[in-house]
Amino acid sequence: MPEQKKTVLVVDDDPDAREFLTTVLEDNGIASTTAKDGVEAIESIERSVPDLVALDISMPEKSGVAVYRRLKEDAQLKQVPVLMITGVSEDFRKFISTRRQVPPPEGYMSKPIDAEEFISKVRELLVH
Repeated sequence: MPEQKKTVLVVDDDPDAREFLTTVLEDNGIASTTAKDGVEAIESIERSVPDLVALDISMPEKSGVAVYRRLKEDAQLKQVPVLMITGVSEDFRKFISTRRQVPPPEGYMSKPIDAEEFISKVRELLVH
């Protein structure tokens, strides 16, 4: 039986960013689904739990931080690794990593995203 393809949910309000990331994933044999905002992301995750969430932080309609908190506070979903993607600075990384309520994200990348770096990080997180 062939191994089930891993699935990454790409959450970003920028259609170009979604297309770029899903193309990089598909080109590397990883299935992807997308959501354009936090509300859509939560609905998608509740329908079908992905193996990894690539999550943009700054979005209208429920920020990436709200989606992240929702995932990490849910007993069924907290094991899903999250790769946070943001144009925001190192200060934000320190901030989200010091929140007491939730653990720090499993991965973190700054925009603009480098395709090689992205796929390398995704593979690393999917192995766990």
